[in-house]
Amino acid sequence: MADQEVQTLEDLGDALGVTETVEEAPVRVQKLDDHGRAYATGKRKDAIARVWIKPGAGRISVNGRDIETYFARPVLRMILRQPLIAAERKDQYDVNCTVSGGGLSGQAGAVRHGISKALTYYEPDLRGVLKKGGFLTRDSRVVERKKYGKAKARKSFQFSKR
Repeated sequence: MADQEVQTLEDLGDALGVTETVEEAPVRVQKLDDHGRAYATGKRKDAIARVWIKPGAGRISVNGRDIETYFARPVLRMILRQPLIAAERKDQYDVNCTVSGGGLSGQAGAVRHGISKALTYYEPDLRGVLKKGGFLTRDSRVVERKKYGKAKARKSFQFSKR
């Protein structure tokens, strides 16, 4: 190896006798059901959302109700629309979802996660954009359980010397 001059990483690999095969990235295919919809499950805190998307006019319904009536706060509606806006597909898909458990904030996050996953199933090319935006990552933070001898999960009872 001392008599060979190493210029690149390939030369170094040849000099050391390393033969390495580079694995190709998995090819993502479209996953649709019999009705031509993409289905995904989104989760956040204790909320679980089942989401179906199909091409349409951009209507979003949650538990059979319109998004404006179910999520009254504008911030929650903004959270839901983030993946569609990032993928530039705002008025191209109809979203139908059922959500249960948790509070409104957790439910909005679960629906956002479900919409993001369903978009990647319908259009696998959008995965890079949504992953870069952080929409495909499941927010795993949950409420910490209460411990014995404590008032709450970490809060202690008031200390008294006497």
